[in-house]
Amino acid sequence: MTELSQREKDFLIEKLQQGEQLPDDFKYKLFPTTQKEYELVYAGKMRKEDILADEDGVTAAPLQIERTYNGDRESYPDGWKNMIVFGDNLQFLKTIYKNEDPLIKDKVKGKVKLIYIDPPFATASDFKSKEGQLAYSDKIVDSDFAEYLRRRLILCKELLDKEGSIYVHLDSKKGHLIKIILDEIFRDFDFYEIVWVCGLMGSSNTYPKSHETIYCYKKSSSTFNPPTRIGYSKRIVKALQKDDEGWFYTRGRESSGGTNALKTYISRDSSLTKKQAVEEASVKRPQYVWDVWMGKKELAEEFNDYPVGTYAYTKHEKTGYPTQKPELLLKRIIEASSNENDIVLDFFGGSGTTAAVAEKLNRKWITCDIGKYSYYTIQKRLLSIQQSRDLNIRSKKYQNKSKSFITVNNGFYDIEKLFSLQHQEYQEFVLNLFEVRPKPKKIAGIEFQGERKDGYDVMIWKYWEHKDAAVDEDYLEILHKNIGKKVGDRIYIIAPANSVQFIDDYYEIGNVRYYFLKVPYQIIQELHKEKFKKFRQPTSSSNVNSLENAVGFHFIRQPEVKSSFKKGTITIEAFKAYYPDEDTLEDIPGLEALAMVVVDKDYNGKEFLMSDVFFAADIVDENGRAQITIEDFGAKISAVYIDIYGNEFREVFTTKNANG
Repeated sequence: MTELSQREKDFLIEKLQQGEQLPDDFKYKLFPTTQKEYELVYAGKMRKEDILADEDGVTAAPLQIERTYNGDRESYPDGWKNMIVFGDNLQFLKTIYKNEDPLIKDKVKGKVKLIYIDPPFATASDFKSKEGQLAYSDKIVDSDFAEYLRRRLILCKELLDKEGSIYVHLDSKKGHLIKIILDEIFRDFDFYEIVWVCGLMGSSNTYPKSHETIYCYKKSSSTFNPPTRIGYSKRIVKALQKDDEGWFYTRGRESSGGTNALKTYISRDSSLTKKQAVEEASVKRPQYVWDVWMGKKELAEEFNDYPVGTYAYTKHEKTGYPTQKPELLLKRIIEASSNENDIVLDFFGGSGTTAAVAEKLNRKWITCDIGKYSYYTIQKRLLSIQQSRDLNIRSKKYQNKSKSFITVNNGFYDIEKLFSLQHQEYQEFVLNLFEVRPKPKKIAGIEFQGERKDGYDVMIWKYWEHKDAAVDEDYLEILHKNIGKKVGDRIYIIAPANSVQFIDDYYEIGNVRYYFLKVPYQIIQELHKEKFKKFRQPTSSSNVNSLENAVGFHFIRQPEVKSSFKKGTITIEAFKAYYPDEDTLEDIPGLEALAMVVVDKDYNGKEFLMSDVFFAADIVDENGRAQITIEDFGAKISAVYIDIYGNEFREVFTTKNANG
């Protein structure tokens, strides 16, 4: 502790005697930091150990396969399937970290070769101003954003392969904060700053924005495939030299290291002329380069004939999703820090660029997002990837269908799918759902399947063996006679809600409480550190990338929709959601519960390929009516109505005129 003067001591004693709060000025005098390195200090910053121990209230949750796509397509020899995960990314990262879910157990944790994330520091509204140029508005206050991202980055380090790397894409508004946090977490990694020139944006009243920053953290042992810089213009011939072995290399150097500086070779064939070497390189080994290049001006111009790109990604890539990044940018990153069959993870899935490029480069991939708009954007992008552009020859289509992939729910479950599982799979799922450690044993001949964190025993009500019975008073009285004196003061029973004949959370006999963990779950608040919270889906494009956490899990409750289709217009006549407002616990009236409608206007009857998204803010009029006009539709239209908590109702309209 810093030495205090007598005056300071008297002042503190007086404040303490009067029960007054001590001034912040004394914080570091009384409790000086013991850190040798700098760190970012702010309210709400949790210890790493507490985050990993779920003290933040966010826990792992089981993964439920929604659907397998391209199941007849090739997969990987080890059975791996790429996956699009719908759910909160912090919860998903913890699910990987816990390494217990059978879908990913021992397949992902410690084996992720590359993590690329583009956190939503801007959304659609950030691209609108009076002049139509980029206007920035903060999505979240600095300390909240810092802690929001920090908790996820802490888990990232636990998931990376020993040869793994992480790239974090930010801009000047948040980059300086996150750089400090990254330094804290990845202090034993090497740091590299990549500047991506993305075009001039901003008003004439200030300095225009011209770039974004990508922070890369990797170890010396990490996979790294440095790009080979090869020009395309014939003018580069003037800049070539031959070395003693007859190899051609560029005259522009990437450092001031003299004759031993790094040279960029374009041909290994010493018999070629300069012109032939350039022509061969352009055909056989074409490579794109970074927008920012260090070297001679003439060569820089030539090397930038085909730059990575700006926000003006090609029209063939455009998904309509805000903050979409160009494929060639991700190509450079994925090629540099991974090899074929390596795992690439992006848990801010967004428009799906990372997944699409990883697919084209034959990497295993996982992407996650909590937004339904993102979920359907990525799904369509992978299902129609054969129509997109080839990464190397941009004038041609990629042509290949994606490998088999799965869509997965995390923390958001279909009750029918749960009860259709094999009995052993059902037991594994509900044990994970309620954070139960598998620990089978028998007490007085009664089977118990595990125990919760508090050390109390858990039994699963095997509904398939008790089709004509229920968890009622008679059952518990018989159970208590057998085990009441051989257990603690609490027992948990996992059972389908319709098998439990109690409204209360528990039933007490003697000094033992029998708690009911019902499926679907009726929350027992005393068992959880944080109140369960659902993520609210955006009702307008300006909130697409809203930064919120979901806590806990919930089961799908399909909304009720009454609609009609006539002359190219869908009219929503009635809409009812079955989850109440989480704050007021009151029903959400009518269309106030509608978030968006996603449409496939030429539905093939098999795969839903989103063609349009209509946010509630754009389609609900002042009279509380909602109409959607669809143009150029096919013989069938599929519409998915999504409420503010992500629940869906689907329907298909058969049109009279297949040509629209």
